[in-house]
Amino acid sequence: MRALILASARHLVREAASLSDGGRQTTIGANLRGKYLGLLGLGNVGKEVARIGLAFGMTVMAWSQNLTAEIASTAGAKLVDKETLSRHADILTVHLVLSRRTQGLIGTAELALMKKTATLINTSRGPIVDETALIEALRACRIAGPAIDVFDSEPLPANHPFRTLDNVLATPHIGYVTEELYRTFYGDAAASIAGWLEANAAQAP
Repeated sequence: MRALILASARHLVREAASLSDGGRQTTIGANLRGKYLGLLGLGNVGKEVARIGLAFGMTVMAWSQNLTAEIASTAGAKLVDKETLSRHADILTVHLVLSRRTQGLIGTAELALMKKTATLINTSRGPIVDETALIEALRACRIAGPAIDVFDSEPLPANHPFRTLDNVLATPHIGYVTEELYRTFYGDAAASIAGWLEANAAQAP
């Protein structure tokens, strides 16, 4: 999430590609200080992202169906309604679990409210953002662009618009992929297998 926020603000992928092609600077980046960070969801991940926003000097806002002003305040965020979040966020990040209530939560109406300079970042689950509405908004340049790590269909189909739209930063669901986390996953799996073997051995006649 931190990498996507910074890469979006400073157009790192585009500038790196320009340099590799023999070119020079092609865009003008943005500072984060003084900008609005909108958090759609303020659970464990959302709270960590709130800390990042505060460290960058951003004003942090948050909304979810069950969020209270008190909980938001403890994370350094201000509770707002979803319309305000969409309208004011310079960077809008998604931190919700996919469910019937959250599927399509960001759709045509919310995208229409967003600033043309705004960035939408989704590392949670693809269907929380209406993909068709997002593609239409990107083709019409209604927002600056998204940074997306999750999709409706994974792996992303070869002919998907996200692969060719030049205002999209897309990564192949790597937000959770770190050596340390994989060590934890495999360590927990090995411990569970060892525990099962030990329990079954003890019950053997």
